[in-house]
Amino acid sequence: MTALVTFEEVEPHIGVITLARSAAFNALSRDLLQQLSQVAQDMHARRDIRVVILTGEGHKAFCAGADLKERRGMDDAQVKQAVRLIGETVNQVEAIPQPVIAALNGVAFGGGLELALACDLRVASTNVLLGLTETSLAIIPGAGGTQRLPRLIGLGKAKQLIYTAARLTAAEAATYGIVEKVCDDAQEGALTIARAIATNAPLALIQAKAAINRGVEVDRQTGLAIEALAYDALIPTKDRVEGLVAFAEKRPPHYKGE
Repeated sequence: MTALVTFEEVEPHIGVITLARSAAFNALSRDLLQQLSQVAQDMHARRDIRVVILTGEGHKAFCAGADLKERRGMDDAQVKQAVRLIGETVNQVEAIPQPVIAALNGVAFGGGLELALACDLRVASTNVLLGLTETSLAIIPGAGGTQRLPRLIGLGKAKQLIYTAARLTAAEAATYGIVEKVCDDAQEGALTIARAIATNAPLALIQAKAAINRGVEVDRQTGLAIEALAYDALIPTKDRVEGLVAFAEKRPPHYKGE
């Protein structure tokens, strides 16, 4: 099978997942989705990886969304199945335990932006255009966009963007709060953030992500209880002791994920 998704540890503790279908603007074909799903699941066992960057091959597209050419020959039942597959795969990307940074090196429309919204952070190259453009095609965002975008930027702004099918520049997306950083090269910008993350304790990063992602979905008191459980899980770890010792000895800590 042709490799449509690749994974590489580009620096110690930093892994890069690449959608490798640039000839089709990294569109989400069935085969690509199945491979991305497998790579996302593999990350659960990679305790040597502390932060993941998700990007697209080439410089034209991060991901242009669903593969509409593939979908053209489908009947209604097959379309439903295809939409569910995209949603399930995006959910699996969101479930990667390590922090994930989307490096938007090119356009990100429809399902492509929905995939980026499932990541923890988004970095965009200055020339990027992005948007949830589905209503212009007589559909709606079907891979979590109607749920993740309002939680990220607020209800009114999300409705405006989805109803108008707006295509935003990277600078406009930053103003809305959709991307955290805009720079000349998204992958270099993502790497800068990834390096800062990768110096920190891997188990703490995993628990911090879990506490934030789960806590934001519930009321504050329940969220505080989730945070307490996440903290408790770190108390018996060797890394926590190493952090204290390294601080006392005024040296960088040597975390092992234990």
